[in-house]
Amino acid sequence: MAARIYTIAQRKGGAGKTTLAIHLATSWAASGKSVALVDIDPQGSLAAWSQLRQSAVAEGRLKGRGAKLDVAALSGWRTGGAVDRLRNAHDVIVIDSPPHAETDAKVAVRAADMVLIPVQLNPLDLWASDATVKLAEAERKPYLFVLNRVPARGRLGDEIRAELDRRNWPYAKQSLGNRQAFAASVNGGMGVVEEAARSRAAAEASDLSKEVWRRFRT
Repeated sequence: MAARIYTIAQRKGGAGKTTLAIHLATSWAASGKSVALVDIDPQGSLAAWSQLRQSAVAEGRLKGRGAKLDVAALSGWRTGGAVDRLRNAHDVIVIDSPPHAETDAKVAVRAADMVLIPVQLNPLDLWASDATVKLAEAERKPYLFVLNRVPARGRLGDEIRAELDRRNWPYAKQSLGNRQAFAASVNGGMGVVEEAARSRAAAEASDLSKEVWRRFRT
């Protein structure tokens, strides 16, 4: 069975694309799925995290069936070829696309079965998402918004969800909270489900990965 391919896209920088890619990928891997990550963002954050992960495995700090993830860092124009090589060997491929670079983002969206659009509770993130939605719709790709870094209290989350409803933009019911555990695990080359498996953050990441998998459509 060919892999499901998710592209994480957002025109605005700082929305948490790489963070979302890492925590979804490691959650799926922890559940027994074979996962590949493709990093086409010139910043190379995902590739840098992969190096930390290799050290964690070598030092014995990370073990188990989900420890090994295939990570490829490459230029955007090579995305299609990389996906073709990986798709028959994995259950899921996650593509981390760059902000602003319209050509690379278009290539990444075109390669996807489904587009995930992270947004923080900031109207600027939501306004910037219009270009990503238009790109996904132009390529006839289904998309799903994911609320990221959601504070424990406050009405802004409800207001952003109401605006998403008004625009008829679908979003995951499970969000990721503004929790230190997410960043701390990434800093160690892991996902939060691996480093802090019993934490609330891990539960959010696991529940989100299950929801995204369940809502998959092509």
